[in-house]
Amino acid sequence: MSALPGQSDNLTDGPRRSYQVPPDELEGAVRETLSHQVALARPLGVDPAGQAIRRANRIRRRRTAAGLAVAAVVTVLLSAGMAQLGAETGRDGAPIVVIGDPDPSGRPMPTASVPGAVPSPAPSLAALGSEILVNADGRRLVLSDVGPAERAQLLPGGGGWLVVSTQKTAGRSLWMVQNDGLVQVLLAGAGPIVLAPDSRQVAWRDGGDLLVAGVVGGQLIGAARTAAPAGAVPVRFVGDSVLVRPDPADAGHTLWRPAAGPLTGAVEQKTLNFYGGLPDGRLVGQISTGTGRTCLAALDPTRLNPVETGCGPQLSQDGAGEISADGRWLLVNGLVGKARQALLIDLRRLGSNPTAVSAGPPITGAVVWTDESHAAYLDPAGELVRVDVGRVRAGIPASPAAVSGVPAGDRPILVAGF
Repeated sequence: MSALPGQSDNLTDGPRRSYQVPPDELEGAVRETLSHQVALARPLGVDPAGQAIRRANRIRRRRTAAGLAVAAVVTVLLSAGMAQLGAETGRDGAPIVVIGDPDPSGRPMPTASVPGAVPSPAPSLAALGSEILVNADGRRLVLSDVGPAERAQLLPGGGGWLVVSTQKTAGRSLWMVQNDGLVQVLLAGAGPIVLAPDSRQVAWRDGGDLLVAGVVGGQLIGAARTAAPAGAVPVRFVGDSVLVRPDPADAGHTLWRPAAGPLTGAVEQKTLNFYGGLPDGRLVGQISTGTGRTCLAALDPTRLNPVETGCGPQLSQDGAGEISADGRWLLVNGLVGKARQALLIDLRRLGSNPTAVSAGPPITGAVVWTDESHAAYLDPAGELVRVDVGRVRAGIPASPAAVSGVPAGDRPILVAGF
């Protein structure tokens, strides 16, 4: 088939298409293509934001689980009556409690170093100086993440210590130091801090209030607070109650029972210091007679009234002293003639003007009884004094011995354990 004259089709020659593209048009086409590719959102092989969100969700779930576990413990403790801290004792304002992170995987683990011999697993006497624990055998444990300490006490089960810092400009801190080296801050910026004998409760001053809380799982739980007079400080625990001194410059104490409500205004006006309790529940303290002389007294633990008094020994008023676990012996500071000494007093003779014998140089800090007839303390030079009741009664006072491994200028404090 042939084309008509003057016409063309796809089989015949006709006007040809030009393939010549000017450079400016080509450049424009390339730019347009690239702009479309940039505007197009393509999936990434790795999604950092998604990974961060998923990791945060996992951490939140772990923390929620830890919180639920703590809440369960609180419920058990409250139902058992350990710390029935009613809502009526609370006041507005959050306490200065710093809760330990239940997920420690994101922070470095502090470590403990043990120069010299490995400590014996059996509990023994120890001294804590700034960052050093030293036991009676001379073995040392260095806690690199704990600052200068004022007091330390074993955790239940011997898994570590509660450590109270010295007074600083911002206040005191309370640390929990575990045997594996982990250090957690339980309190920061607090006023005076006292620990229950079993380390399961802590009381402290925060501004114008006194607070008490339980120590469970590395956290402070069930905190209750009460308004307190200016200057009032917690002194020690008496069961679940807190012995409070309203004015450290004057005689007198009162008891705060958190489960019963706020701190009352009733103050016993004679007591100066307390040294512990007797097996029958009575407290032993130092009272003022109003004549410039002080006496020992056994006091009712509910009203703090003296029920038995002994005025033989001449006691110091610094408050240093402690009763043996069986309630028979009191190691306390006093005077022998004009010399300041540690005195050993037999409390079985409390009501018949007890006599005192010199036990060694004066006490500074805590007294630790290792059993019914052996105690230890530090003298003013920071040296360790170990008292044997039998030898002291035989007229042989204890002599101090230097604590090895403590840097010059450090003042160790005694704790039982490690």
